Amino acid sequence: MNPKKPSESISTMSQLVLPNDTNTLGNLMGGQLMHWMDIAAAMACMRHCNCPVVTASADNISFENPVKLGNLVTIEAKVTRAFNTSMEVYLKVHGEDIPTQFKYLSNEAYMTFVALDPNGKPRRIPELVPETEEEMRRYEGALRRRQLRLILSGRMKPDEATELKKLFVEDIIAK
Repeated sequence: MNPKKPSESISTMSQLVLPNDTNTLGNLMGGQLMHWMDIAAAMACMRHCNCPVVTASADNISFENPVKLGNLVTIEAKVTRAFNTSMEVYLKVHGEDIPTQFKYLSNEAYMTFVALDPNGKPRRIPELVPETEEEMRRYEGALRRRQLRLILSGRMKPDEATELKKLFVEDIIAK
């Protein structure tokens, strides 16, 4: 299995916010945006592993700026790290008011997906080789985020989270 670059997984998806997508304030509903984010992230993962994937987790999704009725939503997703059978994806969401040419950040998030074989069982995936400084930073942080997810889901004990411990132990030693 040949390693792949994060740039090979980039998936960009745009949607026009229509009345059926909004709440009573005229803002895009969070659930609708999360649905679109899930699709964009899945496409990025499928580009990386060339097989079907399922959502395993969605990290904290904070809505920084609402996307208004009539605005364009653009979601960019890119795989940040590949583990054995799972991948972490970084998503960046922008809103855009086309008439005024105003583009703004709506939110960012990380999601995790698992690759599936033809029988619906997890399968091994290609290694991810980061190229840019930002890709390397996200790649290195992915292990800490993964350990935090595993602790929060009860699948890892806090004292087993070696990468997370390093953050706190080094911080205490430095003081």
